Amino acid sequence: MDNSMRAIFVDIETTGLSPYKHRLLELALKIVDLTTGEEIATYEAIVQQPTAVWKNSDPVSLKINGFSPQKSAQGRTESVISSEVEAFLESHVIRRGEAIFIAQNSSFDRAFFAQLIDPCHQEQLQWPYHWLDLASMYWCVRSTEQSHQGLPPPDRLSLSKDEIADRYGIPPEATPHLAINGVNHLITCYNAVLAGQIPGSEEA
Repeated sequence: MDNSMRAIFVDIETTGLSPYKHRLLELALKIVDLTTGEEIATYEAIVQQPTAVWKNSDPVSLKINGFSPQKSAQGRTESVISSEVEAFLESHVIRRGEAIFIAQNSSFDRAFFAQLIDPCHQEQLQWPYHWLDLASMYWCVRSTEQSHQGLPPPDRLSLSKDEIADRYGIPPEATPHLAINGVNHLITCYNAVLAGQIPGSEEA
């Protein structure tokens, strides 16, 4: 194995927005070599949730991700998926300082990821502590663009992934949202933000 930094791109679908009330429904992870851009490995899973979880679900979230109790029943339990995720990341020797997690909204995904792998156990495994988020990267890029033009930071700026994608000429994520589609869309947007590939940027 070389010394290239790797990223674990993460996307999670859930029964709602609160990790204190809602649970995971789907998870996708993709490990990418950040030097070469090579996609090294992919993991995805549907999470089976009991009736009690569905009683607390948020209808708006379910409309976005298209999940139902019937679809969830096709998945595996949180316990099984927890073991699979640990085995997946350990098999690729994911370690702090050599890899990072990247998500669109890391505060959201990280909180729900912790339902599968307790943060204390992540610490024991020496997994990456820092989670980077696309929205912050985009904010920095736009603020830098403004600064180079002698302007203050944007006074209004949408940080949704689809809005970021639109600026770079990338189609929006397909609906209903699936975790693997979210990961692939995230990687495409990440590459565009870092490369500064803005169509008609001379007018931007």
